[in-house]
Amino acid sequence: MVEEMNVLGNLSFMTNMVTKFKDSFYLNFIKDDRWKYITDGLGTTLVLTFFAVLIGIVIGFLVAFVRSTYDKTGKLKILNLLCRVYLTVIRGTPVVLQLMIIYYVIFASADISKVVVGIIAFGINSGAYVAEIVRSGIMSIGDGQMEAGRSLGFNHFQTMRYIIMPQAFKNVLPALGNEFIVLLKETSVAGYIALQDITKAGDIIRSRTYSAFMPLLAVALIYLIMVMIFQYFVGKLERRLKKNER
Repeated sequence: MVEEMNVLGNLSFMTNMVTKFKDSFYLNFIKDDRWKYITDGLGTTLVLTFFAVLIGIVIGFLVAFVRSTYDKTGKLKILNLLCRVYLTVIRGTPVVLQLMIIYYVIFASADISKVVVGIIAFGINSGAYVAEIVRSGIMSIGDGQMEAGRSLGFNHFQTMRYIIMPQAFKNVLPALGNEFIVLLKETSVAGYIALQDITKAGDIIRSRTYSAFMPLLAVALIYLIMVMIFQYFVGKLERRLKKNER
């Protein structure tokens, strides 16, 4: 008899849990089509990350080229000084503060999309970290590689482009992958300029339903899935590059 009561109690508890889960899921995602906040926010997050990564790569490689050229040859002194100022300022201040300055100060009187502002801010921030990662990769390549390029008739730029940079890229690929994962998660502060990314979307749902667990858990799971997918492709690229070395 006691065992039967325990079984019935457990079944009742499970039924209540399932019912609460269904009610919470309906309230947070189904009612008033609130799931669209998540899908729209996810699209914004992906756009921000993709284009910010492109800007970060371009800025990072240019700054790394200037810095490594100065370190190896002493040339480009003025450009190197400007790059050092850029790196010091960007790495020494929070990304959310940079985002707010760019939106509320630099583009305060301009009619510009918040998404574009976010792309610019996150791209500039990422470029500083990519620059130092790439520079470390360039400096890890032996001086003999530069001399080999010169013996083939390449100038400094051509040697860097065709010989040094490809080797440096292979060396720093894991670090670059980690930087881009960090960038993906850093876009979660885009809500500070009222940009509706996926994190802001979860917060909007929370403010409408007064239920924080379900929407925030959904946002966390989506971030986790995106990071795992990105890690998979980075790992696949690493393995392919290693095969090409053999």
